[in-house]
Amino acid sequence: MDTPGATPNRVHLEHLRDYNESLVVALARTRAEFDRAGVAEATGLTPQAVSKVLGRLAEQGLVEVCGVRRQGVGKPASIYRLVPGSRHAVGVHVARTTLRTVLTDLAGTVLASRVVPLPPDFTPGQLLDALRSSMPAGQDLVGVGIGMVGPLDHAAGIVRGAHRLRHWHDVPLRRLAQEALALPVHLDKDVTAGVTAEAWRRGPAFRDGALIMVESGVGAGLWLGGAAYRGAHTNAGEFGHTVVQLDGPRCVCGRSGCLEILHDTAFADGRVDDAARVLAAGIVNLLQTTDVDHIVLAGADLLRFPEVYRAATRAAIPGSHWMDVSVTLADLGADVIAAGAAMQVLDAAYGIPSKMGVRSLF
Repeated sequence: MDTPGATPNRVHLEHLRDYNESLVVALARTRAEFDRAGVAEATGLTPQAVSKVLGRLAEQGLVEVCGVRRQGVGKPASIYRLVPGSRHAVGVHVARTTLRTVLTDLAGTVLASRVVPLPPDFTPGQLLDALRSSMPAGQDLVGVGIGMVGPLDHAAGIVRGAHRLRHWHDVPLRRLAQEALALPVHLDKDVTAGVTAEAWRRGPAFRDGALIMVESGVGAGLWLGGAAYRGAHTNAGEFGHTVVQLDGPRCVCGRSGCLEILHDTAFADGRVDDAARVLAAGIVNLLQTTDVDHIVLAGADLLRFPEVYRAATRAAIPGSHWMDVSVTLADLGADVIAAGAAMQVLDAAYGIPSKMGVRSLF
């Protein structure tokens, strides 16, 4: 929709300007230093356009000149760098018993992390109260990202029916949080936020991967073809509710024999080795379906026994000389969901629109 009072040409130029600025910020996050020629080569922008973009970003405090480079005769080239502390984002991980909040800078670096308990079977109002009290003071915040238990509708910002939480059916959490916090809010499934963090930190090599989270439940965040995969209803990742035993026990989702109920029952009984083998069997099914080449293991429960789970997963994956699969632990440990939610906010404000690739950036 056009901006009221603005001509179509002006709207187009403003969109193009915003896009070019996002392009350069995305590049700046990947390089310690850069100059105009390097930006032009990487983005395809003309040197003149790059000069204008760098000027605007410098005025906003997002980049700064950090030196010059002399190349023969003529005016030396200015060297720029990102100013990570110029902007901040808050990321939130809403689990079934805790609220984890992190503060990140513009580069996605976690500066602070805090965990507070949530009341048993908490209500939307209780969560909003906890969110308000967890916001850092005195920061230039771009927005707040929330990684939440699913199922949820990412596009609409609505929690549709969070498993094991009685009060979370068709709750418009994104709208409620924006009203409560007076900030832009990005809502996504916890596992999708987590896999976003892994993709940010691992770079272009992480093109097809999955983050498996075990924390009061089981889920999978999918990163396919270099982007988060959410599915037709934005609810992909309900990995724990795939059936692995037709005559198995009843699950909270209403089906029987789900991976989650089998895993969680073994885990609660102290049979961690059995729980890890159940999870590993599900991961192999996921690999056969998606053909990803990187599995990231995450979640507070799993990270209590990281080597047990990693060994079980590695042992279950069929050996192949041409279909190698990496199995690693989440780089950010227990902060990975909240940090990924913050990175999604930064992407929304300073990221590249989807399906518009950039040479050498991702």
